[in-house]
Amino acid sequence: MLKRLMTTCLTSTRLVFPAPTFAPAVNKIGGPCREKSVRLRIRVRWRRLMLVVFLVLAVAVGSAAFFVASVPLPNDPVVPQASELYYSDGRTVLARVGVDNRTDVRLAQVPVHVRHAVLAAEDHGFYDHYGISTRGVARAAWSNVSSDSSQGASTITQQYVRNAYLTQERNLGRKAKEMALALKIEHRYTKDELLSRYLNTIYFGRGAYGIQAAAQAYFGVTVDRLTLEQGAVLAAVIKDPWNFDPAVDGEQARQRWRWVLAGMAELGWADRRAVAAARYPEIQSRTPANAGPLGLIVDIVEGELSRQGIVPQILRTAGLRVVTTVDKDAEDAAIAAVRATLRDQPAGLRAALVAIEPDTGAVRAYYGGDQGPGYFDDATAVRPPASTFKPFVLAEALRQGISYQSRWDGSSPRLFPGRLGVPLYNRDDLQCPDCGLDEAMVLSLNTPFYAVAERVGAARIRQLAIDLGVPPTYGKETSLVDQQGDPRPGQTRPDIALGRYPVAPVDLASAYATLAAGGTRVDRHVVQSAKSPDGTQWYRALPNRRQVLTPQVAADVTRWKSFMAAHKITAE
Repeated sequence: MLKRLMTTCLTSTRLVFPAPTFAPAVNKIGGPCREKSVRLRIRVRWRRLMLVVFLVLAVAVGSAAFFVASVPLPNDPVVPQASELYYSDGRTVLARVGVDNRTDVRLAQVPVHVRHAVLAAEDHGFYDHYGISTRGVARAAWSNVSSDSSQGASTITQQYVRNAYLTQERNLGRKAKEMALALKIEHRYTKDELLSRYLNTIYFGRGAYGIQAAAQAYFGVTVDRLTLEQGAVLAAVIKDPWNFDPAVDGEQARQRWRWVLAGMAELGWADRRAVAAARYPEIQSRTPANAGPLGLIVDIVEGELSRQGIVPQILRTAGLRVVTTVDKDAEDAAIAAVRATLRDQPAGLRAALVAIEPDTGAVRAYYGGDQGPGYFDDATAVRPPASTFKPFVLAEALRQGISYQSRWDGSSPRLFPGRLGVPLYNRDDLQCPDCGLDEAMVLSLNTPFYAVAERVGAARIRQLAIDLGVPPTYGKETSLVDQQGDPRPGQTRPDIALGRYPVAPVDLASAYATLAAGGTRVDRHVVQSAKSPDGTQWYRALPNRRQVLTPQVAADVTRWKSFMAAHKITAE
């Protein structure tokens, strides 16, 4: 066709125009002809491309259809199995975590506003799709590619299928089966039946499976009495039953609660005035599944595994065999020591004990309180560390070349410009006018160490403490700096030498472990491994190791212990 078009154009040119004007005429008329030929080429190529695309899509759709047809839909859901946590020996059971609280209810018993809250939080297009949200899949794929983040796209149907019929493995094969079963199960049950099954099986945290158990666990009421505000709380925790539990992170829980209510208003499922007037409801204290000191270890294990993708729903239903780093004898000794120490102390006095193996970062013993999950964990509570922070000041001084034998004024009291006229005293007003740094360390004198902090720089001490194991933030607050109302908000003053900035005992233990390991920091962890009942390895700890302080400086910092022993000095 293209050749025929070109021949016709040239022939007409010769007939119409005389010889002297032949060339210009060809140029004049040849332009439109060339445009026609180009358009024709593009049209042919486009048709070929569309044919290729059609064939590829046909093959893809056919393959997908074949795969869906090949995946059988089981008759009965997988029975949830409790998981067992072991001490470090891998034989002695530390705790059992699993299904212990579930009562099924009919969908009609669940208030409409509670159903809408769950749909707004998890799948507002539930009644419109056929088990898979193509828009959600595309959005998640784009997010994963464009921002290198991991974003899910599971509908309520997919979530139910995953919890009822599949394991909780995180791979493409399991995801493909999940999507195939979601398409199939939509033909087995109605939307209301699927929603009912979902609400009766999903994990809400606190050992509660299903909406009825959750209503009791969080509010002490039956499901039919849940208010709009209470329903939004339960809907909010589904995504992450641990971190969105108000008892674990109240601010984060409230933010997601507000997001759920705003979504309901936007979808027309809640009156905007009612949402604007909503107040966060009162939440019951968590009922510990494993009471006592070991219950806090269970909480830590749950949080640590969750960060590795093994969420609480998996831990409580997959029958995992989790080996912890906690040593049975060390833990028993820690509990006994704390209780003996507190026996004759005032009732309000609290204690924490964390023992970390320096070379591995493994937590061998942990005590944060006697009451267990849902109660205050004193090992993670930030408190001013007082003189226990002086070794970090010493480490920074040694790193900057200040000798152990250097002499300092240890008189008491002393005035320093940074203290705004407030005199600084040593403990018991001890005097050491010409004091070696090693002696000042052993006697824990405040005045010389404040002077050292002024010399080496408070900000440098802060950074070293962070390198050793103190986190840079606690919640939303920057650690080891003045807060609002202090003399210099956002800055670190030499008062860091006095341990005035709050630090959690567990983080202080990590920093000390780094010193004991010759300046090598190893990630603190409580979980060694997690396996499924068939022996499949789900997780094995591979702690990160990094040198943050030279072995020489670390050794010099810890030599004051030998000095104390030689001089028969007891630390306060």
